[in-house]
Amino acid sequence: MAVILDTCIWVDVERGNLAPADVASITGDEPVFLTPPVIAELEYGVHRSAGAAQRNKRASALARIKRKPCLTIDVETAVIFGRLAADVDQEGRPSTYRTHDLWIAALAIQHNMVVLTRNRKDFDGIPGVKISLI
Repeated sequence: MAVILDTCIWVDVERGNLAPADVASITGDEPVFLTPPVIAELEYGVHRSAGAAQRNKRASALARIKRKPCLTIDVETAVIFGRLAADVDQEGRPSTYRTHDLWIAALAIQHNMVVLTRNRKDFDGIPGVKISLI
């Protein structure tokens, strides 16, 4: 099953806290995709860097990451997102602080993909999303 890598995976690889081989051992031969929310979060990190050296390192990592195929948010994604946000709100887990995670989950559900993450809590309570932990 194709895989969406959560932002935390890319960040941990860039920081040297996770080896690309560790990620590859889980994804295997499955295709790996980006999502617009992940790119947005990584771009945010570039612009919030502490200094020029960190900004350059992050920008270089992001340029390499952007070579991966990126899913597109469309009308179907938006419908799934709206349903997921309402579901988590009804469960008493406000969706407002989880917007990016809900978009990632909506794309994963739409395309029948699994999200590889290190942050299970970000996806807890989102119905229908398949996650894999590393």
